Amino acid sequence: MLASEIVKRPLITEKSMQLVETLNQYTFEVDKRANKVQIKHAVEELFDVTVTSVNVINTARKPKRVGQHQGFKAEKSKAIVTLKADDKIEIFTA
Repeated sequence: MLASEIVKRPLITEKSMQLVETLNQYTFEVDKRANKVQIKHAVEELFDVTVTSVNVINTARKPKRVGQHQGFKAEKSKAIVTLKADDKIEIFTA
């Protein structure tokens, strides 16, 4: 897989911004099939930073209902990436 296929988009929430400020950790939505090593190489390639650790969170699909229509909320995979102390990713600061 290509690096741009592995890292889908950054997740910018209040909690993820606190992680950026305090622990230099960045949160991304990633491909469900990617493992930690692939995520590490993809982030290093895309943003030109040094990754020290990767934590992956897999969420299961959840049943949802709107009126008489039933369905499921999609499965997701999130990665929390810790960078070296002096590295930053610019898209989170803008």
